Amino acid sequence: MKRRNAWLGILLLALVLGAGSRALWLWLDRPIERVSIRGEWDYVSADYLRTQLAPLVQHATWLSADLGDLRSRALAIGWLKEVRISREWPNALVFELVEQQPVARWNDTFLLNPQGEPFAFAPLSAPSGLPDMAGPAGSSEEVLTFYHRLTPHFANLSLSLAQLRLEPRGAWRLQLNNGAWIMLGRRQHDVRLARLSASWQRELAQLSDHIRYIDLRYPNGVAVAWHGESDFEVTKSE
Repeated sequence: MKRRNAWLGILLLALVLGAGSRALWLWLDRPIERVSIRGEWDYVSADYLRTQLAPLVQHATWLSADLGDLRSRALAIGWLKEVRISREWPNALVFELVEQQPVARWNDTFLLNPQGEPFAFAPLSAPSGLPDMAGPAGSSEEVLTFYHRLTPHFANLSLSLAQLRLEPRGAWRLQLNNGAWIMLGRRQHDVRLARLSASWQRELAQLSDHIRYIDLRYPNGVAVAWHGESDFEVTKSE
């Protein structure tokens, strides 16, 4: 009988504790009433981030909220590079946000971060002054890498790149900051760029305002098309 009463006592204690734990959980698991966002941002505003994050926590409760799922959904906001979420007593969530750093435009509707990863910038506007890049799906890292490779070459000619495009069949073309286009093609890039440098320093720099585009795909020279003219002038390399 004593053993039976002991087990009954343990069972009643467990029920009381269970009911108490359940009541405590329900008391703590209240609706989220406040969302705090922290971080330093150059391109996005706190108001924009609050607007984007608010739907994610709608109807969520403080203890039951799945922070991992919330983080994944928050990362779908294009401008966010990293998201960390924590709970703050008694009914708040804290979002620590790191924004993307845009270095180029990509295929008109995206931006690239320094790793060559595309992200959507809408509904915000794209920052001005970024180089414009384009290429087939999945080629953004390759295009950005090639841009960094080309940049010092043109800097030596006091030029910079406004656009860089990788065509579906692998050919490259680029636009200089003076508006002239350069057809670089698919192969022998170093040889062709060396040929361009020689021609630019010898005569083309003085005529740069009149150049429509330069075709480097010739074996022993460069072809130049001038504004207002349809014919090429082929300049042979020495």
